[in-house]
Amino acid sequence: MFRDREDAGAKLGLELSRLQLHHPIVLALPRGGVPVAVEVAKALHAPLDLLIIRKVGAPGNPELAVAAIVDGDPGEVVLNREIVETYALDESELRVLIANERPELERRRAAYRWKTRPISIAGKTAIIVDDGAATGTTMKIAIRALKRRSPREIVVAIPVSPQETVVELEQEADRVVCLSQPGQFRALGHHYLRFPRLSDNDVVFAMDEAAQLYKTGQRHVSGLAVKNRRSH
Repeated sequence: MFRDREDAGAKLGLELSRLQLHHPIVLALPRGGVPVAVEVAKALHAPLDLLIIRKVGAPGNPELAVAAIVDGDPGEVVLNREIVETYALDESELRVLIANERPELERRRAAYRWKTRPISIAGKTAIIVDDGAATGTTMKIAIRALKRRSPREIVVAIPVSPQETVVELEQEADRVVCLSQPGQFRALGHHYLRFPRLSDNDVVFAMDEAAQLYKTGQRHVSGLAVKNRRSH
């Protein structure tokens, strides 16, 4: 049981700091993953970015993802081929389903990112953070999308998840760090004492705060380096 998302993030950050990760970049899945990722980024003294994903639901079953649109430069579509085949969807049907979800992805990009571009993860360690994973569907899509961007390593970092989901994620990512794997996994909010619904403004505020903290930390490190050079 975690006190709140910030508490979970601090504990997750402590665990990740022991791994000596190569050039970590923290990527938050909004909205719930953002407060967790902010604390992880603080612990690792790493830059924080968003990984914005919009699920494309199956006909008549919107909770079942046939694909997902992943924001990026450029953006991309990741298909869940097993579900596509189950529903016997052809290319034209897929195009319509995907087109219907693009406006929401664009809205989220405009709300969260404004004119900033995603941070490059090429040759670096990409750490995908969420506040938990029930089925792991969104996380799997995120992993598959990031593999195309040539990271050195992909690490999944989540506070809580069922054991079977963790096993599945371990088959997709290079590493999975999960603090709690309860035998009886209930709704995600049951594993937190406080689990408020987050707004777009909450995401923007948290990302701005994290960016300022990172810049301050970088200036501090640069100042120490200059001071050390002068002393020698």
